[in-house]
Amino acid sequence: MKNEFCVLFCTTRMEESEKIARILVEERLAACVNVADVHSYFRWRDEFCTDREALLIIKTEKGKIPRIIERIKAVHSYELPEIIALPIVAGYEQYLAWLEAALE
Repeated sequence: MKNEFCVLFCTTRMEESEKIARILVEERLAACVNVADVHSYFRWRDEFCTDREALLIIKTEKGKIPRIIERIKAVHSYELPEIIALPIVAGYEQYLAWLEAALE
């Protein structure tokens, strides 16, 4: 593999999760986006909050992260969307080859 791959996590409102996932895959910024139903507990503006959200699990290459962040910010409804990335340090080689091909 010539690319460094990563997984990004982004929480969003349930009703906008499909739109964001579709944009990222159709624009080849992500090879795959999984959408999971999560319950989030957090502090916002010094208040305890809880909410049901969608967690986007975005598989991509490291070089696409800045474009993904800008694209998500452009369509996301949150004032401060969670967008964090973790490296993929190893994986099933055939899956990683598919990931690379899907991003070209």
